[in-house]
Amino acid sequence: MKTLLHICCAPCSIMCIDTLRAEGIEPVGFWYNPNIHPMTEYKMRKNTLVEYAKSVGMKLEIRNEYGLREFIRGVYPDFNNRCGYCYRTRLEAAAAFAAEQGLESFSTTLLISPYQNHELLRATGEEAAQKYGVSFLYRDFRPYFRDGQDRARELGLYMQKYCGCIFSEEDRYTKRKKKKDGTADVPN
Repeated sequence: MKTLLHICCAPCSIMCIDTLRAEGIEPVGFWYNPNIHPMTEYKMRKNTLVEYAKSVGMKLEIRNEYGLREFIRGVYPDFNNRCGYCYRTRLEAAAAFAAEQGLESFSTTLLISPYQNHELLRATGEEAAQKYGVSFLYRDFRPYFRDGQDRARELGLYMQKYCGCIFSEEDRYTKRKKKKDGTADVPN
């Protein structure tokens, strides 16, 4: 069985790919992350993933859209709920692409991060699946997060310091924490 795997970055993909393959599921990688900023960060993450995918023999589809302006329009004025917009944008693109390619299911490496709103990701994935007539392959990859990070370091992969959007970079420097509901506390 094949599934489309939306990938946010190479380090987060390592254990997701390994886990799916151990289940007999072959992931087809899908890069679509118009939320990642600045452009230098976007390119570094994409290029690292391209090289990693080659090294593990995984097919990778690239939807190369650097989307700063569209992302800002999408989250304005409700910056505190930006993650919902971000998840929806990327998971709907993944679901649509999976359907277009005749794949039965899709998933995302975002499910490995203990820093993401897992419940919102799952609900968003299921909504996108229903909209495009495919299945959302839910897996709680979080128990493998540290192993994946350790392997990424061993492999010398580029490892980012924030989720990807300009607001998460701001959070990184201001040390703001996300609330339990997954929204971020940002200045007015």
